[in-house]
Amino acid sequence: MNEKSCSFHNEKELRNGQIEGVSAGYSPPCDEDNSAFLAFREIPISQLKNHRILQALTAEACGWAPGVVNTEVLKAQGEWEAVDNIQPETGSQPSSDQPGQLISFSEALQHFQTVDLSSFKKRIQPTIRRTGLAALRHCLFGPPKLHQGLREERDLVLTIAQCGLDSQDPVHGRVLQTIYKKLTGSKFDCALLGDHWEDLGFQGANPATDLRGAGFLALLHLLYLVMDSKTLLMAQEIFRLSRHHIQQFPFCLMSVNITRIAIQALREECLSRECNRQQKVIPVVNSFYAATFLHLAQVWKTQQKTISDSGFVLKDLEVLAKKSPRRLLKTLEIYLASISKGQASLLAVQTCYGAQAPHSKDLTFMGVCDLPPPSSEGTRLS
Repeated sequence: MNEKSCSFHNEKELRNGQIEGVSAGYSPPCDEDNSAFLAFREIPISQLKNHRILQALTAEACGWAPGVVNTEVLKAQGEWEAVDNIQPETGSQPSSDQPGQLISFSEALQHFQTVDLSSFKKRIQPTIRRTGLAALRHCLFGPPKLHQGLREERDLVLTIAQCGLDSQDPVHGRVLQTIYKKLTGSKFDCALLGDHWEDLGFQGANPATDLRGAGFLALLHLLYLVMDSKTLLMAQEIFRLSRHHIQQFPFCLMSVNITRIAIQALREECLSRECNRQQKVIPVVNSFYAATFLHLAQVWKTQQKTISDSGFVLKDLEVLAKKSPRRLLKTLEIYLASISKGQASLLAVQTCYGAQAPHSKDLTFMGVCDLPPPSSEGTRLS
């Protein structure tokens, strides 16, 4: 602000919204100019167009008049005229359907509990049907059947796994945005399609193409992982491991495969005993997913696994998870307890982690669905 502009007003005139005169020969002291400038900044933007100082500055008496009014000037004038029409709504809260608002796991789950999923429910196969010796062995030595009162909750989990990602559904968009923001630390929304999803470990620009065999349940599991303060720390550690310059792996795609393992464990009644004990299904499945992911990260780090080992690591993990789910859940419990006490993580951060691992198009990830299934006579899907 120069001395000529200082002569237009003083603090008192600005606060009263008045201007007594314009004199190029009067120059107030510098400190008075600063206070006037601060007072000018306090004026609401919606009131600026009505302020007489602007009227005085733009009047013909000041010696300035545009020679030719072009379209850009008219456009700017129209935008300025619209400023005072923008009125904030005091006390208003963002709509729950706004994509920019984070969404909790419970809110996303409630969405699926209230919408009509009947067409998807017809596709589910709640349990594995066994015949012959496999059926006899399962009856004598297998896990107990799920309590009748919990089967509806189990069916909901399997039904969500049949649902795909709908980019037109605001809730689906908010789930994706929340996962992205929590993993990256970004405060801004991102496009629902784009190369940035490859940075999170999807194979392409569209996350929907990587949900084969797990459906939207895969995204709900990721949401569960990042929306709890304790499991978020675990997710961030595994995410860092996935970006290791040698041991890198696609984080989200690995998570989808672990959701597939959880689905199979539920269908094969491997989780029934724990579900019956807790009288819940969804929390048990969520914890089982997190515990399985944690165990994979431990194996991956300590045994120096790389992407070429992914299929075999996942297959071994599936066998262990189905055989000893309680063991995995206990490990998760110990891990979360150590986080609560502020103790060192079970996954020590390696010094060779970089800010971002180089993305390689040549790396081939093999999931549980890509390996040939072991031959087992007498077992088939219902």
